[in-house]
Amino acid sequence: MNCRADVTLKTTLLLIPLLPLAAAVIAGLLRKQVGRAGSHWVAIVGVGASFGLSAWVLYQQIYQGMETQNIHIYTWMVSAGIHFEIGFLIDHLSALMMTVVSFVSLMVHIYTIGYMAEDPGYQRFFSYIALFTFSMLMLVMANNFLQLFFGWEAVGLMSYLLIGFWFHRESANYAGLKAFLVNRVGDFGFMLGIAAVLYLFGSLDYATVFAQAPAIVGQTVAIIPGLEWQWITVICICLFIGAMGKSAQAPLHVWLPDSMEGPTPISALIHAATMVTAGIFMVARMSPLFELSDAALSFVMLIGAVTALAMGLIGIVQNDIKRVIAYSTLSQLGYMTVALGVSAYSAAIST
Repeated sequence: MNCRADVTLKTTLLLIPLLPLAAAVIAGLLRKQVGRAGSHWVAIVGVGASFGLSAWVLYQQIYQGMETQNIHIYTWMVSAGIHFEIGFLIDHLSALMMTVVSFVSLMVHIYTIGYMAEDPGYQRFFSYIALFTFSMLMLVMANNFLQLFFGWEAVGLMSYLLIGFWFHRESANYAGLKAFLVNRVGDFGFMLGIAAVLYLFGSLDYATVFAQAPAIVGQTVAIIPGLEWQWITVICICLFIGAMGKSAQAPLHVWLPDSMEGPTPISALIHAATMVTAGIFMVARMSPLFELSDAALSFVMLIGAVTALAMGLIGIVQNDIKRVIAYSTLSQLGYMTVALGVSAYSAAIST
C-alpha cells in the first residue's frame, strides 16, 4: 500500500469512531444552539457517515483483497518500556462488526425521532446513543488491550445511563444500577485477565501477545496452594468472566431482563448486535489464546449451554412481551457462546 493510500485509510478509520463522538458532543453540549431537530440530524448524519465508511472498509476487505491492517495511531504513554497506545486492527471480523454496529445504531437513531418525540430529554438521549456508538466502535476496532478496555468500560457506563434514562422512575434507576453492578463483577475478572497478559508478555498489543502466547503453554501458577493452573487457562477464563457480564451469561445474566425499563430504542440497541455481542466479539478476537487452552474452551461451552437451556425455559413462562424477548435474547447468546466453546467462531459471529 502506497503512502497516499495509507494516509487515506488511516483518516477513514479515524473518522469512523470520531464522527459519532462529534455528534454526541454537539447534540449534548450545544443542544440549545442546534435545537431538537438539530440534535437528531447531527447524530443521524454522524452515525450514517460512520456506517457508510464502515461499509466501504468491509467492501475493501471482502471484495478488493485488502490485507489485515494493524495501524498505530497515537502513543498515550510509555511506562517501564511498556507502550500504551491507540490503534486499529482491521480484518474481516472487525470490519463486519463495525458495519453491523453502525448500521443497527443508525436504524435506532431514526426510530428514536418518533418514539422520543415528546420526551423532555430528547437531545440528551441522542447524545447518549451517539456516544454509545462511539464506545462500541472503539471496542471492536482496537488493536490492543488498553483500547479494548476503554471501549469495554465506556459501553458499560453508557448502558447504565441509557437503561436508567427515565431516572424519575424508581424501577429504571434500580435496573440501571443493577446492570452497572453486575457488569462490574464481570469486569473485575476482565481486569485480572488483562493484568495477567501484561505480567506475562510485557505488552498489551494483540499481535505481540498472540505471537508469544504459544511460548507460555505449560507454564503454571499456584492460585491456591497445592493446586497448579496453566497461565493460559487462567488468562482465558478471566477474560471470559468479563464476557459473561457484557453478554449476560449465567449467572451474570440477571441485569438484562430488567434493562427493559429503559426506552424501547435502548432495548433494541443493547439487545441487538451491539452491547450484548461485545463479549462474543471479544472471545472471537482472543481465539488465538483460547485455542491454546482446552479447559477454557470447555468452560465457555458449559456456560453457554447452561445459559441457552435455562433462559429458553424461563422465557417460555414469561407474560410480558419485552421480557420474553429478553430471555429469548439470552438463550440465543447462549447458543453463540456454545459455538465459541467448540471453536466455531464464524458460526458464533454470524448468529
